[in-house]
Amino acid sequence: MSPARLIAPLLVAATVAAAVVAAPADAEARPRPAGRKSNFEANKTFGLGLILGQPTGLSGKYFLTADTAFDFAIGGCCYAGRDGLSLHFTYLWHPVSLVSAEAFELPLYFGLGGHFFDFADDRGDDGAGVGLRAPIGVAFDFNNVPLDVFVELALFMDVLYDRYDDDDLYIALNGAIGVRYYFN
Repeated sequence: MSPARLIAPLLVAATVAAAVVAAPADAEARPRPAGRKSNFEANKTFGLGLILGQPTGLSGKYFLTADTAFDFAIGGCCYAGRDGLSLHFTYLWHPVSLVSAEAFELPLYFGLGGHFFDFADDRGDDGAGVGLRAPIGVAFDFNNVPLDVFVELALFMDVLYDRYDDDDLYIALNGAIGVRYYFN
């Protein structure tokens, strides 16, 4: 990845790391309701953290209801001989908790959203792609600390693009892991 394209994600990641370190120590996860079955219910509202993989950079998540959320990420991404800046926004559903332990919940989630990828290919040509994103993943959603750790796979399908070597459609499967600190 070129140095100019790497600066923005690194600055964002450094800002998030500084915010997490400087965050109030009294932030904590709220207890989950007792007597639940396998449905997931969030005990946090808004979190920021880091995502590693495709993309690598800043990740955020905001729970809209007890089992739906909006997530986003901005960072560097490299696939198929192209590297650049990736941005995605996704609406997520958490239909079930695969594990409900005293220390954490393990919700399965899936979603649908959009993404933008501004890239340079291995020949130095610039281009961009806009398309759909469909992730599936699990999150270790801790009960006693304001953190979650997630692992996901996401199908990307670019429907509008510039400089994809005249492909009719570009599809990729990307993976990522991440951690987020919840402020409330």
